[in-house]
Amino acid sequence: MMLTKKSLFTGRTHTREIDVDPVTYVAWNDGVSGLLQDTFPDLNDDDREFILSGTTPEEWDAMFLEGS
Repeated sequence: MMLTKKSLFTGRTHTREIDVDPVTYVAWNDGVSGLLQDTFPDLNDDDREFILSGTTPEEWDAMFLEGS
């Protein structure tokens, strides 16, 4: 499923393909199902972070690994 999200950190809009069932995603997004990690246990950390905050792995690295 193609998801478009606005990054909470940079304000940039990104689109990313995430392997989730659209019906299940809508239910989770509407608060019908449980926690993200319980609803989509097969997603990796990058995909979960994108769903939650709209942040891409590149943005995350630039913010938190810079100077490391």
